[in-house]
This record gives sequence, C-alpha cells and structure tokens, in this order.
Amino acid sequence: MPSHDAITLNFYAGEAEIYAARGQEANHRRIDTFLKALPAGGTILELGCGGGQDSEAMLARGFDVTPTDGSPEIAREAEKRLGRPVRVLLFEDLDARNAFDGIFANASLLHVPRKDLPRIIERVHAALRAGGVFYASFKAGLQEGRDRFDRYYNYPSLGWLRSVYDASRWRALTIEEEMGSGYDDEPTNWLHVMAVKKT
Repeated sequence: MPSHDAITLNFYAGEAEIYAARGQEANHRRIDTFLKALPAGGTILELGCGGGQDSEAMLARGFDVTPTDGSPEIAREAEKRLGRPVRVLLFEDLDARNAFDGIFANASLLHVPRKDLPRIIERVHAALRAGGVFYASFKAGLQEGRDRFDRYYNYPSLGWLRSVYDASRWRALTIEEEMGSGYDDEPTNWLHVMAVKKT
C-alpha cells in the first residue's frame, strides 16, 4: 500500500510554481542545529525539499546534499533554484542502507498517513549511518485530518509521536514545540524532532 496521499500530491502538482516561488526563507536556526551534529561536509538526504531553500542553505555550508521531493512538479521548481537535479522520491521508495550522515525532513513527513509513519521512520533509520542525525517537523494535533486546501496531515500529539519514533532505537531523541504558521498562514503548533541513530 502507498504511504502517501494522492489528493495531497495533486495539490502540490497544481500549485508547484506558486508554492515554490512564495519566497519562504530557510529556517536557519533549525538547520544550524542539525548541521552542527554532522561531520563537516557530511552527506545529507533531504526528504520533501519543496522549493529548495533548505537544500540551498545546506549546500552553501559545504555539505553534500541530495534533495528529493515526492512531487515531480515541485522537484522541477526546486531544480530551477538549485541548478542541480532533484530526485523524485516517494517516502515508501526510500531503500538506502547506511548511506547518509543526516536526513532532513522539514514539514514533509507530516503528510504520511498515521498508520504508515512507523514504517517510513524505519526506512529513514536504515538509510542513516551509525550516529546519523534525523530532523523532521510536524504540525501538532490530536487526530489526522485535512486543512482548508484538502491536504492530508497526520497531526500528531507529542506523546503519540514519541511512541512512533520508538526511543529505544535512537541514542538521543528530542522533541521541541514551537508556535509558527505554514502555507495556509494559520497559527500552528509545530513539533521539531531530532533523533540520533545508535552507533
């Protein structure tokens, strides 16, 4: 069964140019925290790169970044910004093993159906090298649902998300809450997760 929502992908296909060109800045504070935990020049996989602003910031810091997105249309827009190929990759197709020092998933895994999220996190875990760092952010909530654009969100609570990650598989696991917003401009309680794979 696919671990993605077709309606959500169709939204990004139709809005790709507007979505990528909206002038969103990279979240340098989160990126800096992530990069400080990696070896200099380390390998990074970005899942759901969107317009490419986060990959751009990490490339500028000298890291070896592989940007990916599940939407071919969004990937093409990110390529325009980055001047390099952006691989089209659905989360369920991630099959790398011990390949990356870090995996960065800013506001992307929040679209994975709840029942599939543990399996996708397992794939991320397998793709990381020992000691590798995994960052992801989610819109907090109590149950899955859709926003006003009909995009699917898993809307996890802090406790539910911690259980899905299974702390026993990580050397360190931290979840921080922060108020912000998103493409819908609605006030949003974000959950920022940093996990370090056991060595």
